[in-house]
Amino acid sequence: MIVRLSKLSLVAAVALFLTLVAVGNIADYGANAQFVNHVLAMDTTFRSPNLMWRAVTDPVLQTIAYLSIILAEAASALLLWWGCLRLWHRRRGAAARFDAGKDVAVAGLSLAMLLWAVGFLAIGGEWFAMWQSQDWNGQDKAFALFACHGIVLLYLVQPDREPA
Repeated sequence: MIVRLSKLSLVAAVALFLTLVAVGNIADYGANAQFVNHVLAMDTTFRSPNLMWRAVTDPVLQTIAYLSIILAEAASALLLWWGCLRLWHRRRGAAARFDAGKDVAVAGLSLAMLLWAVGFLAIGGEWFAMWQSQDWNGQDKAFALFACHGIVLLYLVQPDREPA
């Protein structure tokens, strides 16, 4: 039972984190919107003419990008909270039933990992050359979140045993 509660707790911890991130991005919209706008505009990169054609300076497109990030954070959080409920209701059941209840939490963790890997590491980091910026570089944070969520995902998907 302790392993199941451990898995459930870690999923809930990530759900709480993503909830706070999404709520924070909505409540203090401008703070991280500024981050996204600078990354997309590539205005603090080396400004190589070979890459600057990628820059997105249209405020509408920048807003769409930021809202997409918030939506992915919120969707991940909702999936994880739903996954927590499913796991909570199955915590005392057969191992196969508990394992079958992991799917929603797996989806939530996977979506969050895709946000950090695709949105921040690949698109932000490489396509928009975020790695070149000393001021607007979120790659280390994105990788840390990707790794943290990945560890929880790997732990969660380990098959459960029948309760004693």
